[in-house]
Amino acid sequence: MFKDKILMITGGTGSFGNAVLKKFLNTDIKEIRIFSRDEKKQDDMRKLYKNDKIKFYIGDVRDIASVKNAIHGVDYIFHAAALKQVPSCEFFPIEAVKTNILGTDNVLTAAIECGVKKVICLSTDKAAYPINAMGISKAMMEKVFVAKSKTVSPDRTVICGTRYGNVMASRGSVIPLFIEQIKSGQPLTVTNPGMTRFLMSLEEAVELVVFAFKNAESGDIMVQKSPASTIGDLAQAIKELFNADNEIKIIGTRHGEKLYETLLTKEEYLVAQDMGGFFRVPADKRDLNYDKYFVEGKKELATQEEYNSHNTEILNVEQIKEKLLQLDYIKKELHYFNLDEAVATRELDI
Repeated sequence: MFKDKILMITGGTGSFGNAVLKKFLNTDIKEIRIFSRDEKKQDDMRKLYKNDKIKFYIGDVRDIASVKNAIHGVDYIFHAAALKQVPSCEFFPIEAVKTNILGTDNVLTAAIECGVKKVICLSTDKAAYPINAMGISKAMMEKVFVAKSKTVSPDRTVICGTRYGNVMASRGSVIPLFIEQIKSGQPLTVTNPGMTRFLMSLEEAVELVVFAFKNAESGDIMVQKSPASTIGDLAQAIKELFNADNEIKIIGTRHGEKLYETLLTKEEYLVAQDMGGFFRVPADKRDLNYDKYFVEGKKELATQEEYNSHNTEILNVEQIKEKLLQLDYIKKELHYFNLDEAVATRELDI
């Protein structure tokens, strides 16, 4: 699939970039370019992987010149660079605009100019019916790449996207927070125990992008079907895995949080193509001929449901534990946690 090809990952020092490296580094891919603005994380990756297939480019998607500097000769791009933290974007919404919207436009403009064959933009469930600045900026990012896909022949550059829910144990997410709170003997801080979130591993996030790479047409948004859990059950599952007795403390909803997340809106569900474990949402191909809107119209929404974290498969505590135990991060944390416990027990015996 990527034989002798050059892949560039924007925001490549993040959790997703590392997961892509692990999947493709030992294949027949020619080169993987890591594009990001964080020299420390790039240096850490350089030391960790020690592989000549990886090339590092310092730059920022906000600066189109730095993007163009890294993009020459690239065949494919996974565009993962983004501001992703909901509270940060709430307090600094213009920064979310600069990175998530304008940065995406820069990447796509450079990709088209340089003849990149395919660009896959990573989005989030928070872009569907958005209520916070992060979700709104990601919704606009989706509008940007769908609109941009119409300006270039797919024979030259295919532009499409993926949308997925919470990636378990990714940097800044709630699972590492709960584990740190367990280690330090603090209460597990839960905003609302009845709040639901989709659960997806990093490997599944990469799988979705690869599926989009193989199957998406220009302008498509690809969605992977995912189970969900309540935040209360997730906290309880982690407590049980670590055999912890920490209190679960309800702290209330944070800035810009929803009770549940949506992967497909009612409007998208109406036109989505079910592809087994995935949905394909095709781009609206209408142009600015307004007669089509007012004379021809479109199918009625009626009582069409959306696809959200309340009406998908809801995992119970035992099922959540099984899913968590598939994560390398959890396995490592449990290993070190149990070692620390064993050492502490021996010291007490002495």
